[in-house]
Amino acid sequence: MSAITLNRPWLEFDLGAEMQVLSWAINRPGFTMAKRILWREVRNDDLPQGLDVCDWLNGELIAHKAADAVTFLTSANVTRYATATATAGRCTAQCLSTVGLSNAERVGQRIPRPNSEWGTINIALRLDCGLTQSALIEALSIATQARTAAIIDAGVTLPTGRATGTGTDCIAVAAPAGPALYAGLHTDIGEALGAAVYRATEIGAQNWKAEMAVLMAAPKARQ
Repeated sequence: MSAITLNRPWLEFDLGAEMQVLSWAINRPGFTMAKRILWREVRNDDLPQGLDVCDWLNGELIAHKAADAVTFLTSANVTRYATATATAGRCTAQCLSTVGLSNAERVGQRIPRPNSEWGTINIALRLDCGLTQSALIEALSIATQARTAAIIDAGVTLPTGRATGTGTDCIAVAAPAGPALYAGLHTDIGEALGAAVYRATEIGAQNWKAEMAVLMAAPKARQ
């Protein structure tokens, strides 16, 4: 399976070979070819008001010798990443996620928040089976569905209802080019990737909830 390297504030998911990647990541979005997917953890002080975030990140990537990487920005603690692997038939899916729910939302409704409260869910998924571009689009939709199901099941309640994600989520799906035309729920590909994304998101959400519980309890412990 692909190697994961943590060097905070960076987290790297080495795909093992150049693959087609589809995402809406801040660096190299859309359809592209890449060998790795990166996370760059940020704090509020990293991104002062008026900063051109894309220019800032480009400079960080050049300094890190990683301008070639599909890259996420996250305020989540990258040391608390979660992984999951699932196999169905001849397809294996490996997922790496970081989950922060401080700016959780329910789809179709918004809660006004200061930028200081923004978190995010970032998910990278690697498939070992060859997909067409249309199947890669479908795989991204199934990954999004699995993310949403995991967050609903995490039971984060908002004034607007149960959370379905955050306002800044991003997902990247990587796979070799190949003949598979479909990656839906009736396929081995859809089953494997759905299971891996659901589990990695579920673990990440539970880790975030545990972290928040500790932070909430800390003032009481000092009293």
